[in-house]
Amino acid sequence: MKHIPVMIREVLKYLPVDPDGITLDMTGGGGGHSAAMLEKISLKGRLVILDRDLDAVARLKERFKGTPNVTIAHSNFSDFDRVLGELGISSVTSVLADFGVSLYHLKVAERGFSFRSEGPLDMRMNQDDTLSAADVVNSYSRENLSSIIKKYGEENFAWNIAGAIERAREVEKIETTTRLAEIVASAVPRKAQKPGINPATKTFQALRIFVNSELDSIEEMLGKLENYVDEGGRVAFISFHSLEDRIVKDAFREFEKECVCPPELPVCNCSKVRTFRQITRKPLEPREDELEMNPLSRSAKMRVAERV
Repeated sequence: MKHIPVMIREVLKYLPVDPDGITLDMTGGGGGHSAAMLEKISLKGRLVILDRDLDAVARLKERFKGTPNVTIAHSNFSDFDRVLGELGISSVTSVLADFGVSLYHLKVAERGFSFRSEGPLDMRMNQDDTLSAADVVNSYSRENLSSIIKKYGEENFAWNIAGAIERAREVEKIETTTRLAEIVASAVPRKAQKPGINPATKTFQALRIFVNSELDSIEEMLGKLENYVDEGGRVAFISFHSLEDRIVKDAFREFEKECVCPPELPVCNCSKVRTFRQITRKPLEPREDELEMNPLSRSAKMRVAERV
């Protein structure tokens, strides 16, 4: 299973690595981004890699075995401050996070992320977490299921899908990815189904985001970021759908503001200071040659900001 890091050229161009500084890869995954950035880091510098998936941590430790200036930690990126504190690190010079689901998750049926092959309905990125997609699908009310599918999948037929799930589980517990995909497909009108796109795509996305608290994790991480990036340091975030990108965009805009006082006040009396400037006013997207080589990158968007 070949790992292809998304937008690697843009990462290396817009996220310059300080050879002697500390670089933080919040989503190590297959290690492609980390390996490319490590080439720019001297023995005085340091690379800290996080991943919430125990399998990914094991693979990363094997890949970077014997590399003294690389530290790998099992952690959600929302807890990056705890990891840095345990390592005695107060600030970093570069930060990268790729919010996309990894190819490993999609290809290994046992992890339950993909509707393309049969596997247990799991979707947990951190195997230590207790809530699985099967728990949600088989126990949540139709109202709650519909809300999750609508909010996190932006699915127009969320109510229909939730109803189909509710009816199906009354007959038999829904335990596999392929069974759920069949149920979802039955609830989406054929005229609304797009060629080449599985009708269960948005529902699976919604369940994955909900089970792993993905958007909450992004917001929590961004809320701590200002206190941990050195002046002149840069942060880059790669999103794969509008919900993630909107959170990053809004956070960057807030970071840039020098005042948050109501407009009717004649004089600013708030304590807000500008902490970042946006390097990319519009998100960067993959180039055509990357899309041809790696179609999974088609929805990627990268935003970059610099600490001031």
